[in-house]
Amino acid sequence: MIDFVFLDSGTGGLPYLLYMKELKPSFSCAYVADTKNFPYGQKTHEEIVQGVLDITKKIVEKLSPKVIVIACNTMSVNALDVVREAYPEIKFVGTVPAIKTAGDISKKKCIGLLATNSTINHPYNQDLKNHFASDCKMVLRGDPDLISFIEHKSFTATEEEKINACLPAVNFFRDNGCDVIILGCTHFLNLRDQMQKASMPDITVVDSREGVVNRAISVFGKEEEESRKEEASALYVTGFSDQKDLAEYEIICKNYNLIWSGKL
Repeated sequence: MIDFVFLDSGTGGLPYLLYMKELKPSFSCAYVADTKNFPYGQKTHEEIVQGVLDITKKIVEKLSPKVIVIACNTMSVNALDVVREAYPEIKFVGTVPAIKTAGDISKKKCIGLLATNSTINHPYNQDLKNHFASDCKMVLRGDPDLISFIEHKSFTATEEEKINACLPAVNFFRDNGCDVIILGCTHFLNLRDQMQKASMPDITVVDSREGVVNRAISVFGKEEEESRKEEASALYVTGFSDQKDLAEYEIICKNYNLIWSGKL
């Protein structure tokens, strides 16, 4: 049994796990990337729900986590309620775009949501906007090309290449008058610094990483940490097609001090 499993469609949600280990280094964690079914953002609601149910079943059977953090906005908005009902003994924490934060800090009252096509098209985001940022205009952009770049190229890309990859999205929101960009897909967290550099000086970038991790810690409950030893976290995937993919996962593990654990 381990404390936390972080689940995403790919490796994009790793910043959630890394932030958890900063705050709670002695907690046992694993990261599961459903790479076999990547990308989720191009799937139907029914496909997303079935995919999340399938991988959650494997996680519960093989890892027995106390908490599962669905570190993917697309998975969360489509399937969080379903897996909570299917596994009532597990505590689940989902992710939602930081629309409230964006609405609070926007001076122009024009905010941009950058996400997968599935998340962009989900009515949940409009509900969040109406509830928490009703005085704002919200500009939407689905960006599967940037997500693909992050999943397959960003871990070996140069700083210039990363910033250039962010520019089309930044320029889109700037041209539409936005002064805040919401990172509504966890993959974008891997380029958060580069996104902010590309957005300077007139646009602020926000995300939900701190809120999600703090929520996960709170639902986990109190645990004695003094007697625990810090341990490295494991990285699992559900599939990969060639040696190039394997080499990328090994680089990720080396960069972030993760244990490569192969296919779940």
